[in-house]
Amino acid sequence: MLVLIIGDFHIPHRAIDLPSKFKRLLVPGKIQQIICTGNLTSRETLDYLRTVASDILLVKGDMDESLTPTAPLSRVVTHGPLRIGVVHGHQVIPWGDARTLGIMAREMDVDILVSGHTHRFEAFEHEGRFFVNPGSATGAFECVTTGPTLAAAATTGEGGAVGGSISNTTAATGGTETTASFVLMDIQGAAVVMYVYQLINGEVRVEKLDYTKRLYD
Repeated sequence: MLVLIIGDFHIPHRAIDLPSKFKRLLVPGKIQQIICTGNLTSRETLDYLRTVASDILLVKGDMDESLTPTAPLSRVVTHGPLRIGVVHGHQVIPWGDARTLGIMAREMDVDILVSGHTHRFEAFEHEGRFFVNPGSATGAFECVTTGPTLAAAATTGEGGAVGGSISNTTAATGGTETTASFVLMDIQGAAVVMYVYQLINGEVRVEKLDYTKRLYD
């Protein structure tokens, strides 16, 4: 199953539109489900996502109150043996703090925790769980001071296997733009392959990460 993880659009307040090179990749009929971390901030963005896939799992961002007032602040979706938790991330104090995210993942009892808000792509395994932040789909700026990043603070646990870890280090504080990014997640049973798409110097770059949940008898 192919799942798109995307969020933090901030259209039109901080970005004009989704990059055209991303739109050419996100064609209808290929993606089965969308997990959105929130902060769409416009009805047009939500309508666009519905053209990509009809199955959209959305959580409410801190700037989505008028757009999606009934959307939950967190949710859990199950794909076979995998439990995937989704939050926007503004509830995490400090924003992006690895330890707080770890506590949240344990409380939600999830194998993968998807979060956003920092506008910085990040993915890492910690204590057998996988954490992924797709970053901002538009590269929208964010005035934010984050806590220890997952890549800096986390250590690989014994509960699964990870093919690597990467983070968007070009994201900055003080209102500067970040690197536009999203994640495609290919789920096959307990195994997940994540394709990270980033728009760097006008070109789309793709990196691959792997995570497998260890299943016990």
